[in-house]
Amino acid sequence: MALAELYTQYNRVWIPDNEEVWQSAEITKNYKAGDRFLHVQLEDGTELSYPVDPAALPPLRNPDILVGENDLTALSYLHEPAVLHNLKIRFVESKLIYTYSGIILVAINPYKQLPIYGDAIIHAYSGQNMGDMDPHIFAVAEEAYKQMARNNKNQSIIVSGESGAGKTVSARYTMRYFATVSKSSSNAHVEDKVLASNPITEAVGNAKTTRNDNSSRFGKYTEISFDRSYQIIGANMRTYLLEKSRVVFQSENERNYHIFYQLCASAMQPEYEHLKLGSAEEFNYTRMGGSTVIEGVDDRANMVETQKTFALLGLKGDFQMDVFKMLAAILHLGNVEIAAVGDERSSISMEDKHLSIFCELLDLNCDKMARWLCHRKIVTTSETVLKPMTRAQAVNARDALAKKIYSHLFDFIVERINQALQFPGKKHTFIGVLDIYGFETFDVNSFEQFCINYANEKLQQQFNLHVFKLEQEEYMKEDIPWTLIDFYDNQPVIDLIEAKMGILELLDEECLLPHGKDENWLQKLYNNFVNKNALFEKPRMSNTSFIIQHFADKVEYKCEGFLEKNRDTVHEVLIEILKESKFRNSLSLLMVTLNATTPHYVRCIKPNDEKLPFEFDSKRVAQQLRACGVLETIRISAQSYPSRWTYIEFFSRYSILMTQQELAINDKKQICKIVLQRLIQDHNQYQFGRTKIFFRAGQVAYLEKLRSDKLRHACILIQKCVRGWLQRKRFLSVRRAAVTVQQYFRGQRTVRQAITARNLKQTWAAIIIQKYCRGYLVRRLCQLIHVAAVTIQAYTRGFLARKKYRKMLEEQKAVILQKYARAWLARRRFQNIRRFVLNIQLSYRVQQLQKKIEEQSRENHGLLERLTSLASAHMNDVDTIQKLESELEKLTAQKRTYEEKGKKYKEDSEQKILKLENQNKELQEQKETLEIKLQEKTEEMKEKMDDLTQQLFNDVQKEENQRMMLEKNFQNQKQDYEKEIELLKGEIKILKEEKTQLQQQIQQEITIQDSLKMEVGQLTKQAQKIPELQKEIELLQTQKLDVEKQAHSQKRELREKMSEVTKQLLESYDFEDVRSRLSTEDLEHLNEDGELWFAYEGLKKATRVLESHFQSQKEIYEKEIEGLNFKVEHLSQDINHLQKLFREENDINDGIRLEVSRLTSENLVIPDLKQQVAELENQKLDLENRLQEQTMKLKEMSNRLHYELERDRTQRRYTEAQNEVDIKEKESLKDTIQEIEGLSNGVMQDEVPDEVQSKIEQMTSRLAVENMDLEEKLDMKDRIIKKLEDQIKTLTKTIEKDLKPRGVVVNMIPGLPAHILFMCVRYADYLNDADMLKSFMNATIDGIKQVVKEFMKYNTPRQNKNCLKHFDLSEYRQILSDLAIRIYHQFIIVMENNIQHMIVPGMLEYESLQGISGLKPTGFRKRSSSIDDTDTYTMTSILQQLSYFYSTMCQNGLDSELLKQAVKQLFFLIGAVTLNSLFLRKDMCSCRKGMQIRCNISYLEEWLKDKNLQSSNAKETLEPLSQAAWLLQVKKITDDDAKEICEHCSSLSTVQIVKILNSYTPIDDFEKRVTPSFVRKVQAMLNNREDVPQLMLDTKHLFQVTFPFTPSPHALELIQVPSSFKLGFLTRV
Repeated sequence: MALAELYTQYNRVWIPDNEEVWQSAEITKNYKAGDRFLHVQLEDGTELSYPVDPAALPPLRNPDILVGENDLTALSYLHEPAVLHNLKIRFVESKLIYTYSGIILVAINPYKQLPIYGDAIIHAYSGQNMGDMDPHIFAVAEEAYKQMARNNKNQSIIVSGESGAGKTVSARYTMRYFATVSKSSSNAHVEDKVLASNPITEAVGNAKTTRNDNSSRFGKYTEISFDRSYQIIGANMRTYLLEKSRVVFQSENERNYHIFYQLCASAMQPEYEHLKLGSAEEFNYTRMGGSTVIEGVDDRANMVETQKTFALLGLKGDFQMDVFKMLAAILHLGNVEIAAVGDERSSISMEDKHLSIFCELLDLNCDKMARWLCHRKIVTTSETVLKPMTRAQAVNARDALAKKIYSHLFDFIVERINQALQFPGKKHTFIGVLDIYGFETFDVNSFEQFCINYANEKLQQQFNLHVFKLEQEEYMKEDIPWTLIDFYDNQPVIDLIEAKMGILELLDEECLLPHGKDENWLQKLYNNFVNKNALFEKPRMSNTSFIIQHFADKVEYKCEGFLEKNRDTVHEVLIEILKESKFRNSLSLLMVTLNATTPHYVRCIKPNDEKLPFEFDSKRVAQQLRACGVLETIRISAQSYPSRWTYIEFFSRYSILMTQQELAINDKKQICKIVLQRLIQDHNQYQFGRTKIFFRAGQVAYLEKLRSDKLRHACILIQKCVRGWLQRKRFLSVRRAAVTVQQYFRGQRTVRQAITARNLKQTWAAIIIQKYCRGYLVRRLCQLIHVAAVTIQAYTRGFLARKKYRKMLEEQKAVILQKYARAWLARRRFQNIRRFVLNIQLSYRVQQLQKKIEEQSRENHGLLERLTSLASAHMNDVDTIQKLESELEKLTAQKRTYEEKGKKYKEDSEQKILKLENQNKELQEQKETLEIKLQEKTEEMKEKMDDLTQQLFNDVQKEENQRMMLEKNFQNQKQDYEKEIELLKGEIKILKEEKTQLQQQIQQEITIQDSLKMEVGQLTKQAQKIPELQKEIELLQTQKLDVEKQAHSQKRELREKMSEVTKQLLESYDFEDVRSRLSTEDLEHLNEDGELWFAYEGLKKATRVLESHFQSQKEIYEKEIEGLNFKVEHLSQDINHLQKLFREENDINDGIRLEVSRLTSENLVIPDLKQQVAELENQKLDLENRLQEQTMKLKEMSNRLHYELERDRTQRRYTEAQNEVDIKEKESLKDTIQEIEGLSNGVMQDEVPDEVQSKIEQMTSRLAVENMDLEEKLDMKDRIIKKLEDQIKTLTKTIEKDLKPRGVVVNMIPGLPAHILFMCVRYADYLNDADMLKSFMNATIDGIKQVVKEFMKYNTPRQNKNCLKHFDLSEYRQILSDLAIRIYHQFIIVMENNIQHMIVPGMLEYESLQGISGLKPTGFRKRSSSIDDTDTYTMTSILQQLSYFYSTMCQNGLDSELLKQAVKQLFFLIGAVTLNSLFLRKDMCSCRKGMQIRCNISYLEEWLKDKNLQSSNAKETLEPLSQAAWLLQVKKITDDDAKEICEHCSSLSTVQIVKILNSYTPIDDFEKRVTPSFVRKVQAMLNNREDVPQLMLDTKHLFQVTFPFTPSPHALELIQVPSSFKLGFLTRV
């Protein structure tokens, strides 16, 4: 159909308008070819004859059904007014700020916070295709992330737009999305650092402009790096085109960079006092624009936030203070006053405080800085000239220095941020986010706008090539002939700027000239390009500017300042003072990076200049759409086939235009081709691709017109039929009423005319005759019919009965024959199979038993040999014990002789003492003279005694230090052992994992089973090293305790010895005894030669001899103890080895017993095996009897040895006390006889240790024997406990892990594992065995934990009846309840994971009501459901999955209350996921989709009713979704409708109701949109409602779970444990 044929009556067009750019008008008269005027009517009712050019008619308006689309490419007519109108409808009426335009995401700044950026929204978009959800910045980020992961190719997101359009916020949200969806546990802070870099760069790179309070004045390209698992590992930032001139100049109502005002606002803080700052009004660089404050912005609070982000990136206080010093120095530099000295010179006062502060902050020479700010050095070939500068030149030099400092400071901060975001790993891929200001045009445009527009020309060229490439790939993929599309190429503009002898080269050339000026450069431009290049123009009224025709618009540039800004002039001497590096331009590097990545485009649009929320200025938006390339994309698409529908979408949408013959074809693709060929005669207007149909502009609108006409005709036909039926019905009722009235009227008239007595009698008589005659005839006929019917029934029933009887006879005989034949066949088949299986089982079991019997016989022989060796060793030990007893008797006899000698010696000493007392009386006279001398000597002795005690204390201190060193060494050794144990545990874990892998390989590869068994055996041997290491730890701990005890005993003994020595020395020196024994001559000789001192020295020597003797005795004793400990350890190792052997034997015996019992129960036809088993059992009984005899003998010996040991201990204590008495007596004698008696005492002291030593040996031997006995007892007990623990483990493993809800378990009672566990607890309670119960409970809890609230406070009588008698398990109650809750939550998570991916396709996308389609064209971004309708989930899939969950829970005996709670949780998930998806999909918010959702909810309610789960409250969880479906269907026009919505939608929040109303999308022309006034009306009514302003429902919410007590209906004594459980060790009590 030709495009001109669409200009018919009632169609609408767009005509230009000065205010709104375009305005809509409806055609009032059909347009004919050649007409010069188009008769239209404006929306305000104005009639207009609009002059038209037949070659360029006004653009047609799209049907209302296509207005408000998510993708602009879905519009049938693609042109500027259609794009502008679609954006306006979405932004103003639907409050949607994002729209697709092919590969571009158009983002309009709402100037209002919207609840569409939470974590729930991020998770909702994660993993979704772009066409499945509403347009969003998160959808673009997800697409980039998905393409990076799928193709392993780097991606770029290019965010552009003019100042105030929201570029920075959009870029920030993309980085936040990546940080959320790719968060890693190992680098938990990398994402925070990436996000933290934004506030810093905004502080130093953003400023207030007339268009935006937070305008980015630089371009930023952030590379977010990912590892091979696509998790963030770091980032890198590159900056471009920093607006350095803003540092020294701001226009009116603009500000400098934010960081300056943050510093000034914090100037009064103590930490910033040394910067000597003040308010922003005090500095030239911050007050120039006249606006130092932004409304609603707290600069001081932002300064605190900036410091926090610095710290988060690891940039500490020193770095921050250095940055602040530089910034403060720039502010002070701007306040340096430069005075003019004549016309050619300038100067700076040395008293200028700002200059001194500047130099102080930067640590510079103030004199040099003042000099070189006003002078410059000119170097020629012959000399160096110092030339003064004028004031204007000096001010420019000062400003250039400030710009230079700030530029390098900015680069330095970015460099440090990049260092903080560096990563140690290798970068696999990256996603770059480019935030750069778009095309700019102001009243006065200078060098900055020229650079920005030049960069945008390069980006636009890259964008055009990418769009052209995608369009070509789309055509090639769909096998459509490719025709060259004419698109705008801006290469001529780029050549004008950057080519040889272009604008930039001429600018650089002029900058190199010493006297280069802006005017000279401009004149060169005029000479080279005016009238020679169509893209360059000279303004008519100006000689200081030039015009360039950019891709977006014409821009006039002022040449003033171009050279100065391009030079960025800072004189050489100032550079040397600052020692800074040069600036590098990286625009070419940026383009190389973007060309090497897959780009994604975000175009930010500023809706108005007043920053009003949701206000749409059509002029400003149209200007930005032209500048950002959106309209160019539309133009490229419109030149070929702009509208593209999949075959499924076309079939679903236009099936109403298809005939019955066409619908009868099975191939939908073929149907679409046939229908299109019939509807559109011109085949050039469409093309058939592989998966899509491509339409020329206007063809979709034509199809929509045909569809709406067909629907309109159908409606008219329905209305016609209904109205005709109503009129006929009314006419017939009126006619019947008229006939009735006529009947009664005519009858009344006839009666009045013919009523007489005779007529009445005749009439009455005739009636009676007629009555009897008719009755007779009817009775006669009835009798005939009755007879005939009875006869027919009799013959028929007889025939049927005989037929049935014959059939029953035949069937009965056949059934009997079949029964016997089938029974015989089944018995024969069963006997053959059983015989075959029994033969296989018998042969296999015989082989296994023979192997086990051989191994058992070999092990029994080994054990017998070991037992004989142990018996012989035992006899040897008995002989040694008898020898030791005989030696003990000899020693007791010797002891008695020594005691008699001691008594004799005591009597002799008493007689001698009497003699000495007599001599004492003679010496009393000389006592007075000797006392004085003795006092002097005693003082000397006291001093020496103090020295001696000090030495003893020093020795004790040294020993204590040694003990501390030993303890430290022991601690170090202990830590080393613990580390080794941890390493071994890790190795054991690895070995366990390898074991599981080997077991899997065993199941898969049966052929290599023997080799794998060998490897498993090696692993178990390595695992047995653990108890040996544990024993070594225990030995180390005992050694530590022994060392500590020895140290304490040594310390205590030393203190006792020291006190004894001092007492002995003081007490032994008896003056009276000395006088009695010495004569006067001896005394005189003693006094003269000092013999008394020599006697004292002899006493000291004697004490030292005693001390050394005690020390040697102590060392010998310790060595003997160490030897005994070594023997005990050796014996314990032997005992442990024997324990292992016995344990293995018991395990083998148990296995044999179980195997034999199983075989005997299953098969009784192997007498030879019975004999072998009997022999093995007899051998085992003999071994057990021998072991019992040995243990009894060892017990008797241990008891006897224990008794003798106690007796020896008492005797040893007595001898030690006696020896102490003897020592005291010996020390009291200090005369000449003392030496002789001391020798005898020494002999006794030498003999006594021998006796003690022999007793110690006897004691150690007895201890060893006793230790062996105790070890054997413990070994026996450990074996019993080990066996019990193994049985408990097998029991819990079988019940908790191996038991599956399939096969044999389905036929058993529900909850059988719980009943078995409870019976085991009852058995432990019956035996009153606490250890058994504790181990059983711990094993049960551990088993449950490996597989994956409070109990009733008041028990019922039935609960009290089942309570335990001996044990209180309240300590396990909380543990078990926590485990139950954990299992329930894990179960819910598993079910949710299985059903969640079905919810949206089944509940929302699947159309359960046939004939009610809600599909609309989707444009460039196709829904995944619209590409292929095979293998999609339906509502039936959800119901089947729910039924599977229900049957599984019932089969496993889940409590009915828990089952209801689980179903309630699942229904909540279904409702929440469906409703959340509905909020984010505008294309699903329609009346028809509401009907579909309501139908699907009814299916769920029917399922609840069918399963008898109405009381589970699951239906209530679907109430929000049900109300949302109702809201989509209800009328939304009047005030009563708004009131009804507010009353009915009580489960939806205000935000959710408004979101649905704004997203409501009509599917057909017969539906009406929701007006903004109605939405505002509903919102006003809901203002009083107090609810959470949250859009999305929390799908992770879990309802509180309760575990009710439900008594089991099964009696414990009737429960049978199946043999398949392999729990043969369980026996019924």
